[in-house]
Order: sequence, then C-alpha cells, then structure tokens
Amino acid sequence: MQIGCVKDRNFDKPEESCALGLEPNSTFAEVKGLYEDGTIKIQDDLIIEGYVVSSDEKGNFFSSLHFQDSPENPSEGFQLDFDIRDSHLFYPIGSKIYLKLKGLYLGKQQGVYKLGGVFTSFGNLSVGRLPANIVPQHLFVSCDEEVSLIPVEAQIDRLDDQMVNTLVQFEDVEFIEEELGLPFADVEEETERTLIDCDDNDIVLLNSGYSDFQSSMLPDGNGSVVGVLLRDNSGFKIVVRDLDDIDFQNERCAEVIDEFTSNSIFISELADPNNNSGARFVELYNAGSTGLSLKGWTLIRYTNDNTEISSTIDLTGYEIGAERTLLISPNASEFEAVYGFAPDLAVGTNSPADSNGDDNLQLVDPFGTVIDSFGVIGEDGSGTDHEFEDGGAFRRPEITLANATFTFSEWVIYNDTGASGTINQPQNAPENFSPGSR
Repeated sequence: MQIGCVKDRNFDKPEESCALGLEPNSTFAEVKGLYEDGTIKIQDDLIIEGYVVSSDEKGNFFSSLHFQDSPENPSEGFQLDFDIRDSHLFYPIGSKIYLKLKGLYLGKQQGVYKLGGVFTSFGNLSVGRLPANIVPQHLFVSCDEEVSLIPVEAQIDRLDDQMVNTLVQFEDVEFIEEELGLPFADVEEETERTLIDCDDNDIVLLNSGYSDFQSSMLPDGNGSVVGVLLRDNSGFKIVVRDLDDIDFQNERCAEVIDEFTSNSIFISELADPNNNSGARFVELYNAGSTGLSLKGWTLIRYTNDNTEISSTIDLTGYEIGAERTLLISPNASEFEAVYGFAPDLAVGTNSPADSNGDDNLQLVDPFGTVIDSFGVIGEDGSGTDHEFEDGGAFRRPEITLANATFTFSEWVIYNDTGASGTINQPQNAPENFSPGSR
C-alpha cells in the first residue's frame, strides 16, 4: 500500500464496460509458485480471477489494488500495483476481476507477493506500478454483479502469510490508551496506530496522511475492525477502506492483570564454591501451592558495602512452579558440566548470581516492593553473619515465607572464616550443594 496524495476525488463514475468469455486457468497459489529468487516476467498465457477488497475512494489506498480468490473464506490474496487513481470507479469493492498475467512481473517484497510493472534499482528488478495505458490489456471487470464480501474472522495472535491481501475482521479490539485523542494520521504522512485486543495482542492500523479521515480522532471504546491485511518485515498490519470499517460500541477491555506478588517466593540457596567459582548460582524457591509468573520481578545485587544497585536480573518471561525452584547461573556451561543439568536461567558474570560471597541481594516484585533479602545493604559481608565466601548460604527447610529483612536465624551459612556465628567450612561443588532440591 502507498500513501494517497490526491485531495479531490469527486469524479463521475465512468460508463460501465465488462468482459465476457474470460475463464481463469490458474490459481493464486500456482502463480506464486512461479516465483523463485527474484522478480520474474510471466511468459505464459495465465488468467486468474479474484474479488476486489480494497478501495481508494477515501484515500487510504493509493495506486494498488488488493483482491482475493473468493468473496468468502479466501485461501489467497494478491496485490497489483498500477498507475491508476480513483480506481474504485473502475474496480469497486466486491467486483469480480480477471487478470491476464502474460507480460506482468511477479515479485516478492518484504515477504509479500506483488504483480505489476517493473523498475530497476541498483541493477535489480523490482515490481513497480503498471502504467495506466497498459492496465486495460491485463485487468478486466466481470459482467457479474458486485458481491458482498464476508471478511474472515481473524485473531491478532493467529495470523499467517496466506491471509495477506485478504479482507479480515478483528473483534473485541481497541486503540491503545496512549494514542486516544490522536488523529488517525499525521498530515501527509503514513502513520501507524496500534490496535490491541483484551489479551494484550496488538497489530498496527496503517493510515494515510492524505485520507479523507486523516484528521478524525481515534475512537474510544471497543469493537470490530474490518480491513485488508498487509505485512512487511516488521509484521502484520491492517488498512481500513473508510471509517465504516470501524465499529466501536462496546466498553473498553478490563485491565489485564498479569503481574503478581507473593511472599511464598524467596532466595533458598546461594553458592560460591571454594573449588570452582564458575559453579556459582542463585536458587529461588516457590513454597506456595500454585505456580507464579515472574513478570516484572527482579533480583538485584549490592556489591560489598554499596548502597546503589550494582547489577540486576530481570526475571520477566519465567515462571516458578508450585514447590519448585528456579536456578540462575552466571556460567551455564560450567554449571551443567559440574551439576549434570542446565540451569533455568543463564546470566552473565558480575550479575547477582555471580557473587563472591560478600555481597547483598534482594528479590523485588513487579510493584517495587522488596520481598526477600540476603545480607544488609551498605555493609560489606566480609567477617559478618552474611558472608558465604568460598561456601554457601542455605535457607533452613522450615522457612516457607520470604523476609524483606535479613534474619540470620533463617539461614545456615558456610564460609572460610566462621565469623559471627557462621560455619568455618568451605564448600565444594558439586558434593556440598543441592541446586534444584529443597
């Protein structure tokens, strides 16, 4: 699709003419199958038929015609680029068309098949607009009556390439809150707006800055959107023909809550093996009876006596099951070599999982609340009751709730000094550690 730039589209409809006797002898899929690695000129006398789904009447489409192989339940769509403006007067929505392909060029741009003329760029052939005087030699309108198109009911998270250039309909969608109060498009600029469904799946609504409804405000509420599905390298997009394609009469989606807190998740084991610093790890444990998404959770480290955060691990994308552990390693290959299995999360050196035993750690929920702590922020662990250098720190098995304040009695701590009530007994990997077992 290209941006329209004609400001006045009030033209009389031309005298009707239609084609008789044309019969399709190829399918969309067969034509697309001709494409190999570059733009080609079609040499065979192939004819395909389709149904027009786009319209430039309101200026949101320009110099392109989008058509599909059936008025309902289409299996394929195509795009024809040509140099005709106000093409809706000749090829209205729902009209059956025939396309003689011999002499046209077939190409693939950003994953989308296109038909049209040709131009050369840096020595490479690309599909371009078919000159207006050539179009009547290839594109014909059937004498059949225009038909009603039934859009395919689609879901944003279940789109595929075969749906491109077909008419689709999304239900229960709305514009994201950050864009409410904005116009459909910026003046004379192709503009992307974002539609979202009630499960937080989103898709771009592409609008021309030359369209008749460019300055109209995005509607509030929730409902359906009908449009032609496009795609480029950044993903799928939808383009409406006019504002009648948008019907928002419902209340907006209730806010999806997908971030949770819990005091059943805590640090259960810290390892700084005396014999192998590459085998360090942090173990988190969920003592609860249900699994929990760690979206928005972070594990942070304060190195030595620092009062500012030294490093952070974002736990988003991970889930910790009921009465299960989450193992975090700064050296995944060494962890697996030593303990015989891979960690759940591989991070880098100098991360919270790579402490040499005198640092302080905090587990923070999505809302910024410290849920669990090891050590005392601002106090170097050396010689204290929270030093685990060359050893390890093990949460006592009777502890089932997190504690935002470090409490020595909840831990059994080994190191190479035995200071402040800790155990002077360096720990070696793998025999003195139990990652994944609580």
